[in-house]
Amino acid sequence: PVSVGMSMDIASIDTISEINMDYTATIFLRQRWTDERLCFDGNRSLSLDGRLVEMLWVPDTFIVDSKRSFLHDVTVENRLIRIYPNGTVLYAIRITTTVSCSMDLTKYPMDKQTCTLQLESCKT
Repeated sequence: PVSVGMSMDIASIDTISEINMDYTATIFLRQRWTDERLCFDGNRSLSLDGRLVEMLWVPDTFIVDSKRSFLHDVTVENRLIRIYPNGTVLYAIRITTTVSCSMDLTKYPMDKQTCTLQLESCKT
């Protein structure tokens, strides 16, 4: 197994829809793991073009209850790949996602909603 560290920043919550019972948010997702096959001599990290991600193993992380999502690609895909000499990989992406949120509006307008943003990974 590979241990993957993750962090996430919510850049914005763009819309909340009571009718559709969902919200749309833009997030920055960062994942870090070590792949010993990528070790190299040196003392500086390498930043790679995001298009090279197709050549690397990356975690199969997904957003639970996502209705639709997309990666930003203006002017190129918003992906960062940095590899450190010890084989540690930093992978960062910018995602906009619309996520389901069951809302209880029976006390509207005095209601309070709690919506989650959960990430998971398939285990094989």
